[in-house]
Amino acid sequence: MTENREKAVVLLSGGLDSATVLAIAREQGYACHALSFDYGQRHDAELLASKRVAQALGVVEHKILSLDLGSIGGSALTDMSIDVPNEASEGIPVTYVPARNTVFLSLALGWAEVLEARNIFIGVNAVDYSGYPDCRPEFIRAFEHLANLATKAGVEGESFRIQAPLIQMSKAEIIRAGTALGLDYGLTLSCYQADEQGRACGNCDSCRLRAQGFEEAGVADPTRYHS
Repeated sequence: MTENREKAVVLLSGGLDSATVLAIAREQGYACHALSFDYGQRHDAELLASKRVAQALGVVEHKILSLDLGSIGGSALTDMSIDVPNEASEGIPVTYVPARNTVFLSLALGWAEVLEARNIFIGVNAVDYSGYPDCRPEFIRAFEHLANLATKAGVEGESFRIQAPLIQMSKAEIIRAGTALGLDYGLTLSCYQADEQGRACGNCDSCRLRAQGFEEAGVADPTRYHS
């Protein structure tokens, strides 16, 4: 019975990491409310993946909120005039979406307060990742502090926790953890520039990290590629 289980809001992109976090939250006994965003990204294939994952893992509810982060630009994921690089680059890459995790966590926080959920799960990772500043442990700690300052629940002593269980794990460790929980990674999509059939490019940074993770984990890669 979900009424007797502690509630959690889980950010779900449809990618490998967020699906693993959802599986972890479910395994820990939370009644999971999944939250995805149609934020002006290059393709909707990842949103279709989020729906598949949410259904397969039996979430209580799955919301997809519409945002137009593309209107401010600044990222290859939302601005079609900026090419997605096929090679690793130094520093913060052009696939970084300005303030994305801050915006996503803020909306997750609002929904959590409405639901009277005190746990928010996010699949950020600071080991095998692309160098995004909003994937670091210090960002998660700072946002948790903000959450407890900026909400009615926090002021009244109902503390929020921002849970990032993957943050110190390698991609291979993440894949092993999800596999142990029975997660079907064939449902997920991690590519920055998938085609209309949801097939991955195999060349972008996200595809490279994913493929390397499966190889190092010793797990067969179920990803469909279009090249």
